Amino acid sequence: MSTPVHQAIAALPVPGEWTWQVVVRPRRRTLGIEVDEAGGVLFAVPPDADPDAVARAVRTRLPRLAREVRSRRTRPDEPVKELVGGTGFTYLGRRHRLKVLPPGEGGRVRLHRGWLELPRPHTADEGAHLIAQWYEACGTRWLSGRLPSYASRIGVPVPSVEASDLGPRWGALGQDGGIAVHWAVLQLPPSLVDLVLVHELCHLRAAGHGAAFRREVRLVLPDADAREELFARAEPGLWRGAIR
Repeated sequence: MSTPVHQAIAALPVPGEWTWQVVVRPRRRTLGIEVDEAGGVLFAVPPDADPDAVARAVRTRLPRLAREVRSRRTRPDEPVKELVGGTGFTYLGRRHRLKVLPPGEGGRVRLHRGWLELPRPHTADEGAHLIAQWYEACGTRWLSGRLPSYASRIGVPVPSVEASDLGPRWGALGQDGGIAVHWAVLQLPPSLVDLVLVHELCHLRAAGHGAAFRREVRLVLPDADAREELFARAEPGLWRGAIR
């Protein structure tokens, strides 16, 4: 159904090949823009959104949005791993080779002497699940130690944080103010994990991704633009549990 906001965006030079939609979300106070894995764009607006104001905001973001849509549409297939000895797994930017232990040796996934040790699973799916759980446990501990300093610099109370499976999202801010980071992000170097963490923390001060939000991020991370470029190049290569 066409709405004044939809008509205002349609009047912009939005590329004809884009798939996009406008969704009214009662709890929103500002414009939100989301790009899904296939490159589809969702404009989330509050019920009282001013069509002209939304159109102006979208217009200023079109160049950046076009780059993101293009990267999503041309991204390579999701990485797939084989759970055999020597397969590489990365944690906080450092690569570790997999060692599959014989039955009865070891009871959990762990890093030991440079190897990522995996008790032999009954199935490959079980093995992938165990490794994902290891990323979640280690990632949650690491993020918990990282969080207080950034929360203090941003000027917000220290929220809860956990590493978990967020599907297509890399970070999320819960309704209770808690932060979640996709466990796959923990494969990246600390500077890029920090980018995701700070991104979600700044949402505690500024909703949406407008000028106020970006200002908050850059007060904490002056090199955020460079980190975002590195993240955009690295994230298509993150392993998210696919095995063969």
